[in-house]
Amino acid sequence: MAIREIITVPNPLLKQVSKPVEGGVTDELRALMDDMLETMYDAPGIGLAAIQIGEPIRVIVMDLQERPDDLPEEEPSPKQPRFFVNPEIVWASDELSTYDEGCLSVPEVYDEVKRPERVRIRYLNYQGEEIIEECDGLYATCIQHEMDHLNGVLFIDHLSKLKRDRAVTKVKKLRKAA
Repeated sequence: MAIREIITVPNPLLKQVSKPVEGGVTDELRALMDDMLETMYDAPGIGLAAIQIGEPIRVIVMDLQERPDDLPEEEPSPKQPRFFVNPEIVWASDELSTYDEGCLSVPEVYDEVKRPERVRIRYLNYQGEEIIEECDGLYATCIQHEMDHLNGVLFIDHLSKLKRDRAVTKVKKLRKAA
């Protein structure tokens, strides 16, 4: 496994629509997903789309596991990675929820985004099995956020032009300072 570079705004790759994975889940694709997961944990983040490391294919990794309160500081948090190949939303609720979102490709920028409260998704997992499940809460928000990436949409695209421009300017300044 290897940690990959996460691309940030205004890199034009982030606006590219990712292509479906052809030929199912292969060992090569699993190696990419393992790299994505290691990259996401290192960042640290809770979700990562392949396009964020420059791979324009419809693949997402995610881990929403929270650190238990009773876990000693010196012990690593338990991990519950999830893998999504060719994910699609097949249903979304009319009810909306608002979350304060952030993004590894827009570092140090957070803002509220409204999205459907619940969604039903279909995807292939790490083993290549088709899964259909309903998501709510943070899971629903995160999968929609990551699927936006696959369609060339960033969470800041849901904000006003002024907020979006400020976010891009902030990231550019961060990169220059690094």
